[in-house]
Amino acid sequence: MKRKKNFHFILYVAGNGPNSALALATLNAFCRSFLSEAHTIDVIDVFREPQRAINDHIFMTPTLVMMSPLPTRTVIGNLSDREPLLRALGLAGDIK
Repeated sequence: MKRKKNFHFILYVAGNGPNSALALATLNAFCRSFLSEAHTIDVIDVFREPQRAINDHIFMTPTLVMMSPLPTRTVIGNLSDREPLLRALGLAGDIK
């Protein structure tokens, strides 16, 4: 099922490490498969923007924050397990 809502994600990563690369690849594949063109992804490298990470209360990476639609939701980890990701984002009943 394709979503009609606009999704905005911020993915906080630590450089190009394996967990960061996996999280970004997984999120991109997830969005292509389930959210079509109705999404934006901002990637913040905490090595390049440490103050932003501190200001945003990000203390572990990778961390995904779904900014919209509300409510804001946060997922920590490489996003490799689809079912917990869907539940965490509040999409478990919407996407099969």
